[in-house]
Amino acid sequence: MEMICESDKLEDYLREGNEVNYSNSLIKEKVGELFSATQTEVEKVKVAFEFVRDEISHSWDIQGERVTCIASDVLKYKEGICYAKTNLLAALLRAQGIPTGFCYQRLMLFDTPDKGYSIHALNAVYFKSLKRWIRLDTRGNKEGIDAQFSIDEERLAFTTQEKLDEVDYPIIYTNPTPKTIAVLEENIDAIEMYKYHLTQYL
Repeated sequence: MEMICESDKLEDYLREGNEVNYSNSLIKEKVGELFSATQTEVEKVKVAFEFVRDEISHSWDIQGERVTCIASDVLKYKEGICYAKTNLLAALLRAQGIPTGFCYQRLMLFDTPDKGYSIHALNAVYFKSLKRWIRLDTRGNKEGIDAQFSIDEERLAFTTQEKLDEVDYPIIYTNPTPKTIAVLEENIDAIEMYKYHLTQYL
């Protein structure tokens, strides 16, 4: 699939925002732990991706009720749904001057269409050394889900099934969409949120 950038300016994918708060002291501390001057761009992205994928638990997987949103809170509490985890990866990479955007898929919430749909969030990262964008999914692996870092081919958590009305959206957004952020801001129980209140459309 050919990706479409919301902005043609890479600096728009480096901006700090309410959710991508990389000036926060917790984010700065983690940046100091994860990265070094000797790492290549590819190595930095791999380290950050694997940290968020593996060390930040997906709320549904752990049946955690806490709702996190802004990057520093996701890092502090080490849990969140995909909307929150993408904020953290963006913060870590933007802090290193690596352009990072937000992408979305519309997926079945569980295993059949009658159980509803939801918007799933992932990141797209621009590799200056490769001169291209690559999508990465920090959702978190478990049985049946095996998202990996790869600069050769996408290895995402989910493959969309168009015949079941799933959608792979091509746009790389500069900021998380207002609809997904509203979900996080309007709910106080992550389990109830995940089952009943995730947005179904961008």
